[in-house]
Amino acid sequence: MKSDPKFDDALTLDPGDWTEFRAVAHAAIDDATDRIRTLRDGPVWQPMPEDVRAAFSGPVPSGPQSLREVYEQVATQVIPHAMGNVHPRFWAWYMGAGDLAGALADFLAGVDGSNLGVGDTAASLVDQQVTRWIREMMRFPEGASGALVSGGTMANIIGLTAARNAMAGIDLRKHGLAQMERPLAFYASDQVHSCHHKAMNLLGLGANALRHIPTDDGYRIDVRALRDAIAADRKSGIKPACVIATAGSTNTGSVDDLNAIADLCARERIWMHVDGCIGALIAIAPRNAHLVDGIERADSLALDLHKWLHAPFDVGCVLMRDRARHRSTFAENAEYLQPATRGLAAGEFLHDFTLETSRGFRALKVWMMLKHHGVEMFGRLIDQNIYQARYLTGLVEAEPSLELMAPTATSVVCFRFNPGGSTEDALRALNTELLLRLQESGLCVHSDTTLRGRYCLRVAFCNHRTRPSDIDELAAAVLLLGNELLQASRSIP
Repeated sequence: MKSDPKFDDALTLDPGDWTEFRAVAHAAIDDATDRIRTLRDGPVWQPMPEDVRAAFSGPVPSGPQSLREVYEQVATQVIPHAMGNVHPRFWAWYMGAGDLAGALADFLAGVDGSNLGVGDTAASLVDQQVTRWIREMMRFPEGASGALVSGGTMANIIGLTAARNAMAGIDLRKHGLAQMERPLAFYASDQVHSCHHKAMNLLGLGANALRHIPTDDGYRIDVRALRDAIAADRKSGIKPACVIATAGSTNTGSVDDLNAIADLCARERIWMHVDGCIGALIAIAPRNAHLVDGIERADSLALDLHKWLHAPFDVGCVLMRDRARHRSTFAENAEYLQPATRGLAAGEFLHDFTLETSRGFRALKVWMMLKHHGVEMFGRLIDQNIYQARYLTGLVEAEPSLELMAPTATSVVCFRFNPGGSTEDALRALNTELLLRLQESGLCVHSDTTLRGRYCLRVAFCNHRTRPSDIDELAAAVLLLGNELLQASRSIP
C-alpha cells in the first residue's frame, strides 16, 4: 500500500539531535543541584517584576523553539520566582521542602510513562509496595488497603465517600441519596480543614450535614460535646455516620484525642475517619509518636506524603481498614477494561480504589526516597521539627513584646507582635504589615491565621533544612520590624 503523500509518517517528538538534548538535560540537573546546594544564600521568595510577569501572557506557540532556549526561560523566569518552600526559612502553610532523590524519581517516572490505572507492570508493583509500607508505618492491620492520590483533599474525599456508602443503610451506588430513609450526619471539630466542606458538597450531603463541634483550650475536639451531638441527632431521627478526627489541625497543629474518639465510635457503631494530612506521620517519630496514639484504630486515614516525607508535589495517600469496602466503593466494570490472568491486564487494577482511571507514577519518588534515606531518618526529622517549634515557643514566651496565641501541640507556633496598648484592629494591621514586609524582604516566609477572632502569625515547621539559627533570625526580625512599624504608626498625626 502506498503512503499518502500529504502526510509525513516519520513525524516524532523524539529529539532530532540527541547530543543537544543530553547537553541541555545535563545542564538542567547541574543547575538544579547548585540551586539546592546554595539555597541559603538567596531569598526565600521575591516579588515578580512586571517584565517577567508579562512574559507569561504571550500567545500559544505555533512553531518550534530550541530546547536550550526554552530551558533558558525556565532558568531565568520560572525558577527564580518559585514558591520557596524548598528554602530553609520557609514556614508558611504546611508543605514539605522537597528532596533531590524525589525530584530525580519524578523525571524517571515521566520517562517510564506508565499509567498506573491498570497493567501488570513494575510501576504498579512499586505503587502497591509503597501503600503497604505506609500501612505498616501507620500501624494499620494486615489486609488494609491504600491508594496514592494527588494530596490530602482527595485522600479525605475518598475516605469520606467510603464512610457515606458504608453508613447509608442502602446500596447508594444503585439507589442514590434520594432513597435513604434518614439523612446522615458527619462530625468534626471547629478546626477542621476546609476540604471537608468540599467533601460534603461533592458527596451530595450539603454543608449542614457537617456538625462543627467546639474545641477546648488546646483546640482539640470536645469529646463530651461530640457525644452529646451524636445523641441529639439520633433522637431527632438523623443517622450519625462518621466522626472526622484531626491529627494535626491546620491552624495550630492540635491533635484530637484519637483513642477517646475511637472508643466513642466503637460504642456508637459509626465510622472513624482521621484527617492526618499534617500530623499522621508523627507515628514514625521516635520521641513523639505517642502524640498520635490511636490513629491505627481509624476506619480510614488521609495523609500527605508531600509534607513530612518531603516528596515533591504532589502525592497523598488514603488508607482503609476494610479493603473490600474500599474497592466496592469505587470499582466499576467496563468491557474495555476486563481483568485477565495473563498479559498486560493480569495485574491488579489500581483505579478500583480511587476516582481516577488515569494514575501517574507518583509512587516512584516515595519508593526511592524511603529506600535512599530510610524511614528512621524521616522520623528523626519530624522530631527535629517538633523540637524547633518548642524552641520558637520558648523565644516567644521569653520576650514581653511577643504573645503566644495557642498552645504548641506539635510543630505549628501561633504568636504575634504585641507590646501592649493596642486594639485588636490595630494589632491585626500591624502584624499583617509585618508579615508582608518579611515575605517581601526575602528573609523568611510564614503565614497567618485568626484564632477565635484574634489575628496572629503562624509558623509551621515542616522543613528538613531549617536550623536553630534560622529561628533566631525570625524572632529577631519580628521584634526589629515590629518596633519599627509601631514607631512609624505612632508618628503619624
